[in-house]
Amino acid sequence: MVFLFFLCLLILGASIFFFVGGLDKKTAVTSADSTAIGYSAHGSNNHYPYVAPRPYKTDDGRQAELFAFDPNTADSTQLLRLGLQPWQVRNIYKYRAKGGIYRTPEDFARVYGLTRKQYMDMRPYIQISDDYAPAANYVKPRPSFEHNSTEREYSRDTVKFPLKLKEGQFINLANADTTQLKKVPGIGSWWARQIVNYGNRLGGYVTVTQLLEIDGFPDEALTYFRVDHPHTAKLNINTLTLSQLRRHPYINFYQAREICDYRRLKGKITDLSQLSLLKDFPPEEIERLRPYVTY
Repeated sequence: MVFLFFLCLLILGASIFFFVGGLDKKTAVTSADSTAIGYSAHGSNNHYPYVAPRPYKTDDGRQAELFAFDPNTADSTQLLRLGLQPWQVRNIYKYRAKGGIYRTPEDFARVYGLTRKQYMDMRPYIQISDDYAPAANYVKPRPSFEHNSTEREYSRDTVKFPLKLKEGQFINLANADTTQLKKVPGIGSWWARQIVNYGNRLGGYVTVTQLLEIDGFPDEALTYFRVDHPHTAKLNINTLTLSQLRRHPYINFYQAREICDYRRLKGKITDLSQLSLLKDFPPEEIERLRPYVTY
């Protein structure tokens, strides 16, 4: 009788253990599992495969765990669980606070102090949201034209991106503005302004080679220029003061002073050849100045 009583108790206890334990197995979820489930769902939206969490020991013997994470949103608790040092976590927070974004897993490899082994272990678990992908990836391509080359050529924004000249085409340097100049291959907005500004200082271009007097000018662009019907602003060298004369690119301070001294000592200048005996006026200097003077 006593034996049957203890046998019933044993069967009852086993039944309770079985049912209670079975329920625990079905419902118990650890914090690591909940993190993995959360990131798995997040990753599935970004076409990342599910990667099961994995415990491991760091190089310094600390217990850590690898699980799916987004370095752009992971908090300090998760980063520490991954085995990162507290100072590494602080650096990640500073980087993100300054607007830094990890766009690819390789970006995370640049975390200071992260060893190659650590990165290779974490690499399969890095799952970056599509929200942090470059917006340029989602810009629709411009429609292509399948008719003829002329239609394709003129489908672009010719204000921001002027059509360039083809070989054999020219720009008249005597009256070109910045819009026309930007059509020359190798000439953008900056060079176009330099060309116009130097032409204004000269009083107009008379030869294409004058462009080479602009510091650093790309000489391969010269073939697209020519000067037709040049017209220049004239300097009256008998009436202008020293400071007015020296404003011209072809007259330096010493040349301007010699012109003023010549006028004071010998009177009116009627031809530039009168200056040929002065040391600062060699023949080539006189000839390049000739189109810009009047008497």
